[in-house]
Amino acid sequence: MPSCRPGKTFRFTISGSGSFVVGFSEFGMKLANNSHLAYCTNIHRGSSWAETLETLDQYTMRVRERDCPDDPYAIGLRLSASAARELSEPSNLLAFQKWLDERSCYVFTVNGFPYGDFHGTRVKEEVYRPDWTTPERLDYTKLLFDLICEIAPEGMEASVSTVPGSFKRFITSQDQLGAMRENLSECAEYLEKLSIKSGRDLHLGLEPEPLCLFETSAETADFMDGLLEAGLADRDLLLRRLGVNYDACHLAVECESAEESLGRLIDRGIRISKIHLSSALKVSDFSDSTLEMLEGFCEPVYLHQVVARNGSNPLVRYEDLDLAIQARKEGRDIAEEWRIHFHIPLHQSPGLPLQSTSDHISSVLDILKKRPEMCRHFEMETYTWEVLPGDLGTSDVVDQLVREYDWTLAEFAARGIGR
Repeated sequence: MPSCRPGKTFRFTISGSGSFVVGFSEFGMKLANNSHLAYCTNIHRGSSWAETLETLDQYTMRVRERDCPDDPYAIGLRLSASAARELSEPSNLLAFQKWLDERSCYVFTVNGFPYGDFHGTRVKEEVYRPDWTTPERLDYTKLLFDLICEIAPEGMEASVSTVPGSFKRFITSQDQLGAMRENLSECAEYLEKLSIKSGRDLHLGLEPEPLCLFETSAETADFMDGLLEAGLADRDLLLRRLGVNYDACHLAVECESAEESLGRLIDRGIRISKIHLSSALKVSDFSDSTLEMLEGFCEPVYLHQVVARNGSNPLVRYEDLDLAIQARKEGRDIAEEWRIHFHIPLHQSPGLPLQSTSDHISSVLDILKKRPEMCRHFEMETYTWEVLPGDLGTSDVVDQLVREYDWTLAEFAARGIGR
């Protein structure tokens, strides 16, 4: 393995898979077992291809200069539908291939969850549209795989992450579920043919998220069972090409342990396509001052679903944080704890009485040590820098990303993976 910045290296050993060296101030991009780590560029603005490329120059290359200036650098690329269409133009594609080559960068995964704008305007539940009931979502996803076959290094395994079918309240009929299964089956067959043609292992990761069609690991497994039972494509082909993008924030919000959720998915034969290293808010102090603090996290761009837990009672869900706060103030919420879908920095505690779910990430890495074959694609995905309140969002985003890399690799080492 190449070392990047001289003077400091880590050797990581994953049980049963040998060891690998990561050099350069605690960062790691290409890991053992053909595994890869990047930050997801959905954290930056960029609806058009020109805007997307500008953010790569303005931010990603500055992070890279601090990370690994002399050796290959992994990029987790986000492409909107319009940016993907523009990149597919031969002149743009050729120019980007040259851009990657000149900078010794490579793309191994694409975030295909947000179809349109993702910053600076109201996103909320619109982020799930178009969903998998539509041909637009299918065509967009096919295009992303076409592109990644052109820009990823030859023969490299490549992934795309996507919405978990739809938002729950958008689905009102069995016909919609039927259309979704047809589209996903068609996508899997397309990926099988493209994998054979390109000599790559291509896979799509459906990303469970609170209040979506499937949000818990049990719902995800049941959805996959229904897809397999529909018989619209070969069972082995579906399991090979369709999997789960496991977002640690999302499953922690659902009050699931990593052992429970990953174990259920793996035991049901579901592929872990990619893992998002991300952290959510957690709170068990509901004083007036805490609720006032939480109001600072209510903002108009993203949906911040809340899952409320009260002992062994069934979980209660709120579509957005302001609705949960209102219920609490009116005495309708008596939960002992809230888990809030608000991605917060991996490396920084939100400060008591607020807490984070970063322990879920540590548990994921514990499992990875035991099952290194579980997944090879990893992304850090704190996309909320523009809307974080107070001290959490005041630092330069490049500095924040550098610190997230530090935290992530230190967490690998702290959990016994690193040596």
